[in-house]
Amino acid sequence: MSENISSEVYSKAKENSTKFDSSKEVAIILAAGHGKRIKSQTSKMLHKIWEIPTVERVYNACKLGVQNINTVIVVGIKALDVIEVIGKRESNKFAFQEKQNGTGHAVQVGLKEIENDFKDGIVYVLPGDMGLLDDSSMIKFREDFISSKDDMMVLTGIYDGDPLLNSYGRIIRVKNKDSKNVSAGSDEGNVIQIMEFKDILALPDDEPYLVNYRNKTYSYTKKELIQTDEFNSGVYAFNYKKLLELINNLSSNNAQNEIYITDLISLFNQKGYSVGAVSPNQQYVVMGFNDKSVLKEMDEIARKNVYEKLKNIIEIDDPYDFFIHDSVVNDLIEMDKKGIPLDIKVGKGTYIGKGVKLNYNVELGRAAHINGNVIFGKNIKIWRIVHLSTFPNQTLTIEDNVKILWGDIIKGNIVIGENSTIESSVNMTGSDEFPLRIGKNVLIKGSSYLFGSVVEDDVTIEHSVLIKKKIKAENDATGKIKPVRFYIPETEGKDLLSDI
Repeated sequence: MSENISSEVYSKAKENSTKFDSSKEVAIILAAGHGKRIKSQTSKMLHKIWEIPTVERVYNACKLGVQNINTVIVVGIKALDVIEVIGKRESNKFAFQEKQNGTGHAVQVGLKEIENDFKDGIVYVLPGDMGLLDDSSMIKFREDFISSKDDMMVLTGIYDGDPLLNSYGRIIRVKNKDSKNVSAGSDEGNVIQIMEFKDILALPDDEPYLVNYRNKTYSYTKKELIQTDEFNSGVYAFNYKKLLELINNLSSNNAQNEIYITDLISLFNQKGYSVGAVSPNQQYVVMGFNDKSVLKEMDEIARKNVYEKLKNIIEIDDPYDFFIHDSVVNDLIEMDKKGIPLDIKVGKGTYIGKGVKLNYNVELGRAAHINGNVIFGKNIKIWRIVHLSTFPNQTLTIEDNVKILWGDIIKGNIVIGENSTIESSVNMTGSDEFPLRIGKNVLIKGSSYLFGSVVEDDVTIEHSVLIKKKIKAENDATGKIKPVRFYIPETEGKDLLSDI
């Protein structure tokens, strides 16, 4: 990395870091790697699971699970991209690992960012690619750590495939007997160390691997270590003071010449500190990814999880073809707690993005796309292939009893009044300077375009182009509201056109 880029990263990291609360716990999220095997120019940490970057999913799991927590995100390769996506957030700092020298080194870099703001408590360490980790798993992990009174705890998983395809570090536990056939007693099952798969493969085939633990030696064959199914997820909890005491004792004396955080287990054991290990309730939460196929699998799990949460709350036409952002999912769950049936229907291929606020008795037809600050009233019917969206600073409000039919594109700063109907092939846009306001009982019919206009109550518009106009309701001689048809602004560029 060039000196100029490094300088820019340090500057951006400082610019987007915020003040810590010394009373809170700390989570260090390791997001410095790029992921060569993913074969992408996008940072591994920014690949999305259910439309959310993996590093942000880990961040959210910490913030929602632990709640009272500060975060440090360690960036490295593609650092500027990660900083830009996460941005400036409360109680969050960025630490720059300029040279990637292993997970232990990344933790050292992260700890330097908190040394002036944190004195005692719990420090969590998490990989930034664990995109299925959720708040409930973090709640359980925290509770397990506190109740155990351990000084260090590892979140582990169980691998159920071919051991030779398991590239995770193995959890080595105390056997029932040591190398001299003496009972391990109460030490049986304790965590001795984590051994990286590459280091296991580097062992001689015909020599035992010996580990000392509390004045006893335990023997393991290479085959035995390879076939161990309990693996390290990369998620840890530490007593901060004891972590600080030992973190700089890590060395790079291994096959990769890198500083491993896993070596802390041996260091903690040597000092007589206690090390525990627990597994989550759901094994999928410890999944990480190194290739696109696993990433896709994780995305499918996320989709399935959303469906399971909502299947008895709303009606989803196709459980395999829909998207509902996590924030909307949480809103729907809270609405359901009120005990009133939601009567919300979601069609096949429908996309409901961040910021959308659904309401009771809303029907979204096939392939509808809704994204941004779109606020629904009650009793809304959206037909097929309708696009509703806003820019971040805008709001699109749809009041009660509105119908929006086929193929409409409605975007921006807009209010659609109650009992109005937008028929097929209508395009409507409202900007910050020129919002679009549609009154009550309005009918807008096919092939119309409206921008930055004000439409009064009871108006009918057909086949019109209306740009920055005020449209009033007026009765004809029979007392009926006059429709607006073919009202087109002054033509420009006529001289550039010719008949075919």
